[in-house]
Amino acid sequence: MNTSPSRPMPLALYALAAGAFGIGTTEFVIMGLLIQVAADLKVGIATAGLLISGYALGVFVGAPVLTVATSRLPRKKVLIGLMAIFTIGNLACALAPNYTLLLLARVITSLAHGTFFGVGSVVATSLVAADRRASAISVMFTGLTIATLLGVPAGAWLGLHFGWRSTFWAVAAIGVLAMIVIAALVPAGDTQGKSIAVRDELRAIANPSVLLGLAMTVLGFAGVFTVFTYIQPILTDVTGFAQSAVSPILLIFGIGLIAGNLLGGKLADRNLTRALLGTLIALIVVLGVMTFALHGKVSTVLFVGLLGVAAFATVPPLQLWVLHKANDAQNLASSLNIGAFNLGNALGAWLGGVVVARGPGLGSLTWVAAVVTFGGLAIAWFALQREANVQSLPAGACPSSGS
Repeated sequence: MNTSPSRPMPLALYALAAGAFGIGTTEFVIMGLLIQVAADLKVGIATAGLLISGYALGVFVGAPVLTVATSRLPRKKVLIGLMAIFTIGNLACALAPNYTLLLLARVITSLAHGTFFGVGSVVATSLVAADRRASAISVMFTGLTIATLLGVPAGAWLGLHFGWRSTFWAVAAIGVLAMIVIAALVPAGDTQGKSIAVRDELRAIANPSVLLGLAMTVLGFAGVFTVFTYIQPILTDVTGFAQSAVSPILLIFGIGLIAGNLLGGKLADRNLTRALLGTLIALIVVLGVMTFALHGKVSTVLFVGLLGVAAFATVPPLQLWVLHKANDAQNLASSLNIGAFNLGNALGAWLGGVVVARGPGLGSLTWVAAVVTFGGLAIAWFALQREANVQSLPAGACPSSGS
């Protein structure tokens, strides 16, 4: 179904956003529970941080496997099934008696993540006109940003007052509601993809433009989680906030995510090249300056919000680049790019743990993150220069989807 630019977005996009809300909540909520989980399960903060890395690696592995396994199934049924896996995984998290089983449950939950966002992105772009595709992706990802705005602070509040397990019970309930909404609103006819052989999909993924896109996603986004994984101890130990202040500050971060996600979608629809470079540069600047901002409470709150804006402004351009370059293998490429985001998350969480455990410590996470994200910008610049050389595009033009 196509819509003209003047018409509102289809309701099906908001159903996809509902699923994204549930998945985003379970992915990010652990950041606001890190201290409670570590204390209850008797592990260190750096070890607890591996709950983020384990989830992210599960996304990275699960995305291509489940995408290939479900490639011949109707996309609507795939989305509903993935939400069922998500719900079961969160129930397992709530019941996990020790750290090892909690980590395993997090991995199970994560298996649905990459394929949901990958298939969901393809469904979202199929529902609108060509010049609104990045905006359609951003609408779906708004569920992810609202999860950070509402779900993560609410989960942190639940964890503080009723124990961290109560948060996972609540997220499991969200999963059930999301399944119902997707079943009711996502049209079956518009989500049936044409069959493509696995070897043809793999050949499309091997396109250097796609591989460079995946690499820029990994490094471009790793910086975000080098910081955000440890946002709770940063706020309490570096800036000096009380634990009760963490939830309201995460609310500011979530508002920034929503603004950045919608901004990134509009910028990518106008000019993908400029959006790709501009959003990565903005993220590097915010991370770098945040190093100095952490020593004041007002400046810290301001830069937590700016970090949200800069971080999710990169998402629509990075996702749209891979969709453009993958041609007929959009399902697999889109899911792999979601896996790449999460590989970046895992890399960032691991690197942040090294910085915290072995030095130079929490206060240095932001400048380390800026250096990592600069690597993503360098790859993006190289990819764009390669496009210009191969296709002889004029400076500033949007690369063709046919490379």
